[in-house]
Amino acid sequence: MSAIEARDLTKVYRTYRKERGLWGSVKGLVRRKYEQTRAVDSVSFQIDEGEFVGFLGPNGAGKTTVLKMLSGLLNPTSGDARVLGFVPWERKSELKRQFSLLMGQKNALWWDLPAQESLELNRAIYGIDRQRFNKVVGGLSELLEVTDKMNVMVRELSLGERMKMELISALIHEPRILFLDEPTIGLDVVSQQRVRQFLRVYNQEHRIVTLLTSHYMQDIQELTQRVLVIDHGKIFFDGPLHEIIDRFSGHKIITLTFEKAETRDFARFGEVVDLTPVSVRLKVPRAKVTEVSRELLDHCHVSDINVQEVPVEEVIRQLFGERREQRDRPNESLELAAR
Repeated sequence: MSAIEARDLTKVYRTYRKERGLWGSVKGLVRRKYEQTRAVDSVSFQIDEGEFVGFLGPNGAGKTTVLKMLSGLLNPTSGDARVLGFVPWERKSELKRQFSLLMGQKNALWWDLPAQESLELNRAIYGIDRQRFNKVVGGLSELLEVTDKMNVMVRELSLGERMKMELISALIHEPRILFLDEPTIGLDVVSQQRVRQFLRVYNQEHRIVTLLTSHYMQDIQELTQRVLVIDHGKIFFDGPLHEIIDRFSGHKIITLTFEKAETRDFARFGEVVDLTPVSVRLKVPRAKVTEVSRELLDHCHVSDINVQEVPVEEVIRQLFGERREQRDRPNESLELAAR
């Protein structure tokens, strides 16, 4: 049985649209106009025990809404889901003790208490044995390198230190499922790397199911074996990250270093990404990589050549841009027809 299973999960928000001015307010008292927004639209997927899955999508795509439904914070408009065999929005205690939701933009710890005391409060809430609690917190704080910060007020911790404490708080009851919503947002490069390293090690050692949303592609690339890509509430890709490049990237990057300065018109070979007197980076259609490489090697004094895939973040950014343009075109056609 899958640890997480969503079937046609849908969430529709109904919002009041007020007209301008005083007269608009008066009309709103008598007859209100509402708009419906489909934040999540018939989402279906399964996640097995031990999987570390990335959840990608632009702002407003529906990622956080899905996490909130799977954790029981929101009721779906329609559809069904099972988390460890439970319906999450029924909020049964047996499920609450087996998962954690960590949101990078919200604090779960008490601001004016030392982190240790906030964790003690969570220990009491979950009814964790004292000896077990000390062992888990000691191990986690050592892994995250915050042992010497446990008695510091939460408000006095740096952002990176605070996020590490939030992770400890989310894991003290040793959940089987961890939902992470932007856990590295706002962190410096060093803190991001340490949090990523901890999540990787913890997932490998405990086989905990982890569903991660992040705008940092390095988080996704270093941690996940599989990604779900969502846009406007619909999932349009589910599979290994490298398949996104194979399916959606029509180009490769050719980097050449020359023995001496070259003054050729490299734009005729492809899109010039970067150019110096002794090097060039070209974005070339996949079908022409061999042909272009051969011609450049024949006519330039090349000391080194390297062919790489387009960075995955660029593929994702381009993909969402193309989908947005496709959605806008029908509206443009309707506007032109109306004129």
